[in-house]
Amino acid sequence: MDLNTLWFWIVAFLFVGYFVLDGFDFGVGMSLPFLGKDDVSRRQIINTIGPVWDLNETWVIVAGACLFASFPEWYATLFSGFYLPLLLILLALILRGVSFEYRHQRPDSKWRNRFDWMIIIGSAVPALLWGVAFANIVQGVPMNADHHFTGNLFTLLNPYGLLGGVTTLMLFFTHGATFIALKTDGELRANAQKLALKSGLITIVVAASFLIWTVVANFSIWGLILSALAAVSLIASVFANWRGREGWAFTMGAATIAFAVFALFASLFPNVMPSTTDPAYSLNIWNASSTDYTLTIMSWLALIALPLVLLYQGWTYWVFRKRITRADIEAAPHQADDSTEQKVTA
Repeated sequence: MDLNTLWFWIVAFLFVGYFVLDGFDFGVGMSLPFLGKDDVSRRQIINTIGPVWDLNETWVIVAGACLFASFPEWYATLFSGFYLPLLLILLALILRGVSFEYRHQRPDSKWRNRFDWMIIIGSAVPALLWGVAFANIVQGVPMNADHHFTGNLFTLLNPYGLLGGVTTLMLFFTHGATFIALKTDGELRANAQKLALKSGLITIVVAASFLIWTVVANFSIWGLILSALAAVSLIASVFANWRGREGWAFTMGAATIAFAVFALFASLFPNVMPSTTDPAYSLNIWNASSTDYTLTIMSWLALIALPLVLLYQGWTYWVFRKRITRADIEAAPHQADDSTEQKVTA
């Protein structure tokens, strides 16, 4: 395997990590209006991701940095051409982060309700737009000979792109509801299992349509295999949730997202951004990459840093592995920081 190919798959792995981890964060946020029946249950829901949501978001920063360093032409075309949707994603993430930190600052219910809706919107917008963006990367976009994107926002809002957005929205929503069931108890846990089952059935239909469209339009044997694995994992996740095995349901949900993202990258390879104007204008792993010297240095850095990141991430989840019970929230100070409450109960 040459370094260009290696770094293509490293970038893919980083985006897989981001979508699996921040994906359930988005789902938890989007679940608030369906599961948060009172302030205690809403605090319980938010506390499930209290100590990890900001750590999960760092994966997209690392992915973007590695994309910039390894494939600068891809980075330049992507971030300039997709400027508006990526800006909306950034603003939504800022909105969500601010909400986590400020919703507890006043006991006023109207104050908290405003920030709860900011969490919901700040979770739904990225969940939708990431799918739109990646679907268009795989499908291809209009580019000229200088690799400049020549379309606009409405170019990206095509049927395939929108279906990709709805697919990630539903995958993350189901993933988040399953995580809530895994991390809570009592009535909230039962309601989260029911919600994950209902949304999971819808997700099967939507995701199957998107993956079939992807395989037909961009056929590759590995894309087909990975898409099939994603479909099997999704069905297994819904079945496990139906049986009340939320641990297995969450694991299979994570595998579904991982297989689906890898399937998109497999369908894209060796291109990194196809051109619909003229195939000769497409960016691939060779004409979009950095020099071999740069990729060599980055490979040694990744060999050292990536295992440390994975160990730290695993340690964090181990420390905060316990369920967030309603009794814990009721016993905690009402004005306490949500993430602090989670750390106390751990």
